[in-house]
Amino acid sequence: MASMMSSISFNVKTCSGLQQKHNVRSCRKQLQKQQQGRAARAKTITTAKATPTPRVPEGDSAVTHLECALEGDKYDKGVLHNLSAAMKPLIVKYDYAKAAKTLTRESLATRPNTLWKWREILPVTKTENCVYLGEEATPILEAPRLAEKLGATAAGGGLYVKDEGRLPTGSFKARGLVMAVSMAKELGVKRMAMPTNGNAGAALAAYCTSCGIEAYTFAPEDTPACNIEEMDIQGATVYKANGYIDDCGKIVAGGKEEMGWFDTSTLKEPYRIEGKKTMGLELAEQFGFDELPDVILYPTGGGTGLIGMWKAFEELELLGIRPKGSKKPRMVAVQAEGCAPIVNAYKEGKEFATRVDDAYTRSAMGIRVPQAVGDFLIIRACRESGGYAVTVTDDEIDEAQKEYARTEGVLLCPEGAATYAAYKNGLASGDIQAGETALLFNCATGLKYPLPPSNRNIDITKPVDYAAIAEGK
Repeated sequence: MASMMSSISFNVKTCSGLQQKHNVRSCRKQLQKQQQGRAARAKTITTAKATPTPRVPEGDSAVTHLECALEGDKYDKGVLHNLSAAMKPLIVKYDYAKAAKTLTRESLATRPNTLWKWREILPVTKTENCVYLGEEATPILEAPRLAEKLGATAAGGGLYVKDEGRLPTGSFKARGLVMAVSMAKELGVKRMAMPTNGNAGAALAAYCTSCGIEAYTFAPEDTPACNIEEMDIQGATVYKANGYIDDCGKIVAGGKEEMGWFDTSTLKEPYRIEGKKTMGLELAEQFGFDELPDVILYPTGGGTGLIGMWKAFEELELLGIRPKGSKKPRMVAVQAEGCAPIVNAYKEGKEFATRVDDAYTRSAMGIRVPQAVGDFLIIRACRESGGYAVTVTDDEIDEAQKEYARTEGVLLCPEGAATYAAYKNGLASGDIQAGETALLFNCATGLKYPLPPSNRNIDITKPVDYAAIAEGK
């Protein structure tokens, strides 16, 4: 009460106009009413609650079991798994007839536009275990200027990019890790670990922190500093190692018993594929389901996304959302010239890839994977779809990133730029026709990577040379 009166007394002193017409008591009453009104408004503001974005539709997962991707032997759901007995990835299976009863084109149109809208064919069985940081559908952006420049427009084709940099932590790794962490939560995991080239570790850190699971990440020592710092500030225990990502994977595998962590390495657990497959489900819906792109170019390191999308296109047919035998996109695996185990195996007609010992790429660190656990699944998808695997050089990646940004205003990450470089090369070689619809994948925001320096300066102590400015000097 004393503080209120002192405030009122102060207001009386500043209310000279009122003092001329009324006595102090009258002025004080008016000011009390004003203060009470302000207090009431403040109470309204502080007690009001925002309406959160709807995230997970109610419903049941139709998951039935898991199968070895190579041998086909079955494994129980609801149990922690890494690789199969054959040391190959496990693939999640569903009762598609059951899922199809509620998962339809019509029901999808009414659901929140997050990856969780595909609930029936995602593995998490309890809604409360679905971790969420805002996994909204990412946009598909047309590239009309580049399409015209390259002759695609005149030929009736089109060039598009799916911009995954809009996801939480700025990359498509959010899709796989939100699913892996949600399943870890459901299965009672308390500690997770993984090798990473940067973006996957950042996603693991964020999702683990959001639900109280410990995260450990191990990255090659030349991983960009911003990625290391991102993992650290989001709660992971981060280590840099003097080796490649598969060397970091050995550290994770070696500490499994002593540290008690769950190995979340690419394709060494079964659920990151399920998160990544939502890229295929989502783009199919965005294209209207009936006609998908003719060709999809995908930056390929571990290849989880390419494998997942190929699975998604099959599942859409099993659900009856797309007719059986519908035309599917040709899948193109794009790798850096200095680290191309998938391309090497594809060209040699092999099913399994040989490790690249001296892997190198100047900027596209996300696809510097000397040996992929799911190599045979990537190669199968390329062959079954009528696609192929191809390399691009570091110079082509750098030039593609610059050209796309300066023509379309979209800053691709180096890995995303690799797909644009591959598209141009595909047009030149005839592997891609100008009249076809091509979809590139930008797997992360370009802001997470070092960019070329900009060195134009003006000395304000001297006359400004506008002629030089006009020439960009």
